[in-house]
This record gives sequence, C-alpha cells and structure tokens, in this order.
Amino acid sequence: MTVRLRPEIAAVPPYQQGRPAPEGGFKLSSNENPFPPLPAVVEAVQREAERVNRYPRPGSPQLQQQLAEELGVDAERILIGDGSASLLQQLIHAVAGPGDEVVYAWRSFDAYPLFVRTGGATPVEVPVDADHRHDIAAMADAITERTRAVIVCSPNNPTGTIVSPAELEALLERVPDDVLVMLDEAYIEFVREPVPDGLALQREHENLVVLRTFSKAYGLAGLRVGYAVGDPAVLRAADLTGVPLSQTALGAAAALAALEHRDETFGRIQQVVEHRDALWQRLVDEGVPVPRPHGNFVWVPSQPGQEDAIHDILFDHLLVAKVFPEGTRISIGEPEADEHVVAAAKAIQALQ
Repeated sequence: MTVRLRPEIAAVPPYQQGRPAPEGGFKLSSNENPFPPLPAVVEAVQREAERVNRYPRPGSPQLQQQLAEELGVDAERILIGDGSASLLQQLIHAVAGPGDEVVYAWRSFDAYPLFVRTGGATPVEVPVDADHRHDIAAMADAITERTRAVIVCSPNNPTGTIVSPAELEALLERVPDDVLVMLDEAYIEFVREPVPDGLALQREHENLVVLRTFSKAYGLAGLRVGYAVGDPAVLRAADLTGVPLSQTALGAAAALAALEHRDETFGRIQQVVEHRDALWQRLVDEGVPVPRPHGNFVWVPSQPGQEDAIHDILFDHLLVAKVFPEGTRISIGEPEADEHVVAAAKAIQALQ
C-alpha cells in the first residue's frame, strides 16, 4: 500500500536544475556569477564556520539592519530568507490556497507553478507578448475575484526583458488592494535601463512586496540568501509559512561582507553587464533574434518540439544551458565560452 499523496503534489513536475557541463565545457544553465567569491566573503564564512554548532539568530538581524540602512527603509519592512525564491513561495502560501488563483506571465521563472500548486492554488499563466515581455494589460484582465496574488518578474527569467515604471504603475492601479503583488527583482543589479522604483512604490502600495537575492549578482548562490521588502504584516505572515531558523549564519556573514565591499562587488557586476551587452550585440550581428537582455543571461527563441535537437547542439558545442519549449536561456559565463555560445545560437536559429 502506497502513501496517499495530495493530488496537486503528485501532478507537479519537479524543478529541474541545470545539469553538469560536458568534459572541458561550460555550465551556463543556472545564471550563476562566473567570478569566485571575494576574499572578504571567504574570510567571513570561515570565521562564522567556527560557530556552526550554534543556531543562527532568528531573522538575521544584523543583515536586516544593514539592508535597512542601504535601502532607506525601516528594518521591520525587511524579511531575510534562504533565497528570494523561498520567500516568494512563503508569500504565496501565506495568501493563496485551494480555490484561489495566482497570476503571472509565462514563460517566466519555472518554479512559479510549483510554488502555486504546492499551496493548493491554481496558476493563471498569461503569455508574454511577441517581444517576450510581460503583457501587463492581459495580466490585469486575468484578475478575478479568486485572484490572491500577482507576480511580476523584472528582469524576466528566462527572457531577460523588463517591465517599465509606467507598466507597473498601471498594473498596481488595476490590482485590488487586498491582492498581493510580488515584484521579483532577482536580477535587478544587472539592469541599466529605467525600471520601477519598487522600494518607493511599496511604501505607497501596502499590497506590493519587492523580492531580491544575493545569489546572482553577489555571487552567493551556494549560500542561499535573499530578502523581501514590504508591509510588516504581510512579511510576518510569510515568515510563519517558512521553516524556523532556516537562514544560515554563514549566508548572513557572506552577504554582510559582500555589502561591506560593495565597490569590488559592483565592479564585478559591471564586468558581467559589459560582457552580456557585447555578447548580445555579437548574436544580433549574426542574425540571431535575441531580445535585449537585462539580467546575466541571454534568451535564444525557438519552437516547441525542438528541445532534444537543441540539447544536442549545446552538447556538441561543449555547453549546458536551460532549454525550454519556447527558447534557450544561456547564462553569461567565462569569456572563453562566447565562441561556443555564438556558434550554438546560430545552429539553434538554423532550426527555425
């Protein structure tokens, strides 16, 4: 006799992390920072490692206070978590359950449907437009009396496009005040175009929560540190749905060190941005219709049913990337990978 599982759990496909690269190849599937940790980060982790027999302080108060000063918000408006994705899941589970709906663009972060369904709610996926951007008007039209949350991912993972300030403000005007809006800004540090000031907007709209992470730009993917900024009552509810003491002291120490050495941190981020823009320009010049990227990755569109062929192309070019039915997301990695990326992208384009 097998254990009876909840039907919605049994029906959910598992989240697929990027697989290892072929021998001598490049792993460009997880949007990781290609730089090793800063020496100061390594030293901070080593110091904290001497105390791992003790539980961390709940809520990572030192990091919370430092972020409050950096962002110009009250500390009670910040919730530290083990990655922004975990916090997003906690927020969904705090507001949505069976019979409720959560609206988001699609294709977007492929963990969204997992988070919604594990809470018993129903995903409402609104297709991105022809330019691979959020269709804000269609998302607003999809809101019903059953909607409990709306997710906006900017820059959007995996297409790399952004939502403009006017678009987000228009959406907020149409979302009922009792519906949670989550602005997922996991890649915000890589953006060089005008974007919504989510931190200012969350002061005006108590139903808006901004989510950010140290995993991508700060290069702390292996330590899982993220944070949410929003109404304290909403954050307290999200905190209740998480695992107590799940934030590690190692992660908090590393995040504090990265903030303390922000000049080095943001110098590396700028190098990734310049590398991304140069690679994008090469791809466009080669005739690959890649939308302007704003994260640390590029998006190569394709057609459903081509996934196996694309995996073979990538492998032949010593690459691993994240392949979806609608396209392939390729992370910005070592400069040595660029020739392989351009060749693989051209081969993918030839399939169309």
